[in-house]
Amino acid sequence: MNATKLFLREIRIEHTLFALPFAYTGAIVAARGMPSWSALLWITLAVLGARTAAMAANRYFDRDIDARNPRTARRALATGALSAGVMLWAIAIGLALLLYSAWMLNPLCVKLMPLAALGVLAYPLCKRFTWTTHFVLGAVDALAPLGAYIGITGTVGIPAIFLFLAVTVWVAGFDIIYALMDLGVDREQGIASVPSRLGETAGRRLPAVLHVVMLAALAAAGYFAGAGAWYYLGIVAAATLIVYEEMQFRDAANVFVLNERIFLSNMTFSLVFLATTVAGFAFK
Repeated sequence: MNATKLFLREIRIEHTLFALPFAYTGAIVAARGMPSWSALLWITLAVLGARTAAMAANRYFDRDIDARNPRTARRALATGALSAGVMLWAIAIGLALLLYSAWMLNPLCVKLMPLAALGVLAYPLCKRFTWTTHFVLGAVDALAPLGAYIGITGTVGIPAIFLFLAVTVWVAGFDIIYALMDLGVDREQGIASVPSRLGETAGRRLPAVLHVVMLAALAAAGYFAGAGAWYYLGIVAAATLIVYEEMQFRDAANVFVLNERIFLSNMTFSLVFLATTVAGFAFK
């Protein structure tokens, strides 16, 4: 396989679709409408840089763990198809793109850059000692809407705090579901996760609780931002997502099939919520 295609596959470039819609949501909420195209460009590049650095760091630090897990043993660093140096360069370039994009937005974004870089680099290490690793990942992804909000306003407002909370628990919820695939292997290797430390039942029940918290946080963000009625159709979509996930837990016996379905449903939700947010401020 072409090295570039292999690299893009390894860092799961398509997963940027999780972060970008909520980054745009943060920008729209901050602007109480559509921000400038230049601001959206720099927000897009910031998310791309942060996401690339985060996934490259995850692959670099986890290369030995991946090699011992049958599900991940074919990853490029685990097999030697890509060198570890490729991921180090990707981390450096991704953080540089994030820093430059932050500089193009406003000074507060630059001041908060070390916090973002710390989160990006520290997340992959957390699974070695704490089951709260899912929430660390969620908080790192939640920097997208928070950073976008700051990029537009230069301040941290109440709606931004609720968006940060919403994305943190949203990502943590489906990452816990993802961890169910590696339950046995994680216990053997001493990898910390909610399912491996608290049990499979917790891994199946906690995501629903977290996604209910997400629903409330999104509603609060819209309320404090003065969003119109269309915005709250996104809350209905969030509630629908929760019901769908619960149905999948009851009906999908294969945890790998379960994860594929939940991945697609969450990606769809993020796009739907972006659309309702746009409508919520355009048609008040």
